[in-house]
Amino acid sequence: MTEAREPAGPHARRVPGTPCWVSLMVHGLDATEEFYGGLFGWEFRPGPQQLGPYVRALLDGREVAGVGRLPTDRRLPVAWTPYLASDDVDRTADMVRLCGGTVAVGPLDAAEAGRMAIAADPSGAVFGIWQGAGHTGTALTGVPGTPVWNELLTFGTEGVAKFYRSVFPYEEEPVVSAGADRIALLLEGRPVAGLHGVGQDLPPDRGPHWRTYFEVADLEATLRRVTGLGGRILRPAHDGPQGRVATVADPEGAEFSVVQDPRLPVVREPR
Repeated sequence: MTEAREPAGPHARRVPGTPCWVSLMVHGLDATEEFYGGLFGWEFRPGPQQLGPYVRALLDGREVAGVGRLPTDRRLPVAWTPYLASDDVDRTADMVRLCGGTVAVGPLDAAEAGRMAIAADPSGAVFGIWQGAGHTGTALTGVPGTPVWNELLTFGTEGVAKFYRSVFPYEEEPVVSAGADRIALLLEGRPVAGLHGVGQDLPPDRGPHWRTYFEVADLEATLRRVTGLGGRILRPAHDGPQGRVATVADPEGAEFSVVQDPRLPVVREPR
């Protein structure tokens, strides 16, 4: 997971269900750009404005994430949100509703970039759906400062796994992790995202939610930068299925994880 990778081309197709983009909605764009620019070395340029002011974060000139200002008329969390690829956002949104989820925003066109929706699974965890056109998603992975993994923290994996498996063509396999309730979602035999059942350990003010992991070169140095830039350490460095990892929050409270020398979680052999 540490080799730099780019899509095959500007219109490379993503297998439906592939996490293809991460986006953060905040109250203060300028302060957020300052924090993540200092943390990951990102630069920023304007993106589609359908939901209000929005910028794309660039690393070495290539797009890796998005940051937007929260619309005043929509109740959305200050949180990192993964977008899952779709060949037809409208059809995927219909499947979300049919399987017990909700669609909070869209589907709508994001200028020439593509078509999107923001949805929630039956437990309330928010995720995006993206049908790429001029913009197919994250243009660089496998280097520090890029998203490397997305994991759903939920009460239990069994019920919510059925939802995601019904909406997208996932297979699922238990993660080998000391008896923990963890499932990897696979596409074409490769883990692409995870589900982690934590029971009643979910924060009562947060509920089930997706968490994005970003790769870093030096975890301890990254944690020092987090606090120096006004963020907080929520869980110190520890060994997890993805590697040496810590969980932090930016100055507005958006939680994410940072991982050094990331690896795919070990799963049982598919049946």
